[in-house]
Amino acid sequence: MSTAKPFDFDLAFQERAIFLAPMEDVSDAVFRKLCRDRGADLCVTEFVNVEGLLRGCKGAAHKIKLEEGDHPTAIQIYGSDSERLAEAAEVAERSEPAWIDVNCGCWVPKIARRGAGAGWLREPDLMVEMAAMLVKRVSLPVTIKTRIGWSLKDELPIVELAKRLEGVGVRALTVHCRTAEMGHSGKADWSWAGRAKAAVSMPVIVNGDVNGADEAEEAIATTGCNGVMVGRRAIEHPWVMREIRARLDRGETHAPPTPEERFGLAREHLQAAIDERGELRAARALRRYYPGYLHGLPGAGIMRRTLNVTDETARVFDLFDTWEARILRGETPLDASGAVESAVSPSAP
Repeated sequence: MSTAKPFDFDLAFQERAIFLAPMEDVSDAVFRKLCRDRGADLCVTEFVNVEGLLRGCKGAAHKIKLEEGDHPTAIQIYGSDSERLAEAAEVAERSEPAWIDVNCGCWVPKIARRGAGAGWLREPDLMVEMAAMLVKRVSLPVTIKTRIGWSLKDELPIVELAKRLEGVGVRALTVHCRTAEMGHSGKADWSWAGRAKAAVSMPVIVNGDVNGADEAEEAIATTGCNGVMVGRRAIEHPWVMREIRARLDRGETHAPPTPEERFGLAREHLQAAIDERGELRAARALRRYYPGYLHGLPGAGIMRRTLNVTDETARVFDLFDTWEARILRGETPLDASGAVESAVSPSAP
């Protein structure tokens, strides 16, 4: 029998929480654990397509499977039809997540132009109706992740939308402070999250350009919001979670990760990925993370290029051991042929 304390949604969302954002092919169970171990308070799954989930698609079913210890985690779903979203929320609820989150912010054209994700921002009335339906259909808290509007050319609806969503029972709102048309370009305008927060009593979470402790501290101080959600920065630097936690809790600047910590994380992530995906898929999947994990180390460029052409995970582990030993002795890592970084090559990605 589990002795874990029941999840207190209201308490968790009020304590300047740090969220790991839902990121496709990133925020899986392996990465959630890595980030949670380094300070993330709350996690959200990769977004789950409601049609795949309702058809019994193996990939969708895998995304909503939450193992013991993978808590508190929300399941995020997306789709363009209210009834199908409600049905999928009922299915997701059986996996016992901490809450259900609905993606109303994905700007990727193939998602948004079909009316899912940020496509809901084209029809705010329908978004509110959809949220009301989900709140009635599940017993878990329902939250919404969205953007400030569809386009800067339009009147941005986020403040009025926040009030209406709260009115139908939505328990919290995460605001990515860009429009859908902006995608990841331009600068996130946190003031919109602050305006939404001032208009409601439910928790509001700031998302967009929260890349470190300084930004997290500023975002919360200037908006009055209840927490921050970290996305792309966590991919290259999961230690950002502990750095934010140290600043928010103690006003401290956490020391950057040591070489031992960088190689330790690379090993931990690779082994966990092997257990989850198999050796070849793990070796290739981890290549997106290595530039960040090894950033700033002597010979980082040569290490990255070597890893990009190495599929044998046993060889990767051997390289980590060899490179770490050389760096700790004050030497530069070698590539597989024994060459060192050239004088004209950058030492960090």
